[in-house]
Amino acid sequence: MRGLLDAPESETDFARAKLAVDKFIDPSVDDAAALAEIDGMVATVNKMLGTLPPDAASASMEKMKALRTFLYEGGWWNNGRPFQYDLSDPYGQQPGAQLLSNYLATRKGNCVSMPILFLALGERLGLNLTLSTAPLHVFVKFTDDATGKTWNLETTSGAGFTRDEWYRQKLPMTDEAIANGVYLKTLARREALSIVATAVLDNLITTGRYDEAIAVADVLTEAYPANTYTLVKKGTAYYRLLDANIIQKYPKQSDIPADKVAYANDLYRANQEAFAKAESLGWRQPKLN
Repeated sequence: MRGLLDAPESETDFARAKLAVDKFIDPSVDDAAALAEIDGMVATVNKMLGTLPPDAASASMEKMKALRTFLYEGGWWNNGRPFQYDLSDPYGQQPGAQLLSNYLATRKGNCVSMPILFLALGERLGLNLTLSTAPLHVFVKFTDDATGKTWNLETTSGAGFTRDEWYRQKLPMTDEAIANGVYLKTLARREALSIVATAVLDNLITTGRYDEAIAVADVLTEAYPANTYTLVKKGTAYYRLLDANIIQKYPKQSDIPADKVAYANDLYRANQEAFAKAESLGWRQPKLN
């Protein structure tokens, strides 16, 4: 995991990073085929740009608009099959829903797969893009090279320009969280990679590999200290260990063997500390609609 986060940009772009994460979750993922498809998509966007005047085609705003058209508007460029938000599974909670290969095949995505594909394609087109977050949500930050202005792109809604105020209204967050870089931040590369790699953490918890999950959470938080999602998941992993090794075996506190009391206390304390750290950064328990 640390190698993925620290790899030079020349060796690991966002497309490769995402596919490496996906292959960890599902070893059957054909990363070579997915990369070839991504390369073909980039070639198509460049072909679309070839119809513009040279000055316009080289402008980052026009490149971004061409990418937006390629993904979200039906035409010869996508065989009349635009990419869409999967309203039946908006959080990508179904098995495999967040995999890039699944999004490429079905053309229905969520607030993880959609921004990451946009980012992966845009990076290969030379756009200045990164990720940002809101509670239980990921979106894209685009900086226009001509003006230096940074825009929010909501990739679950056609990559339209979206104000910070809209995110704050739809996905309530504290002023403290914003000030601490938990939400709405233009993430540095390692921070964005930390967001991409959280799927590994989710998978480890889902499959009961709690000690590994805690270790991965530490690496991800090192890369992005304000990544409260990883702090909360770390706390969850500690609770799952406590539940599996203590609570289920010893329903009454008085039943806990003397040689396990310290271990139980350590797990409980670590669980509380992880959540307390997240809350100190301004995180609050989001409400699912």
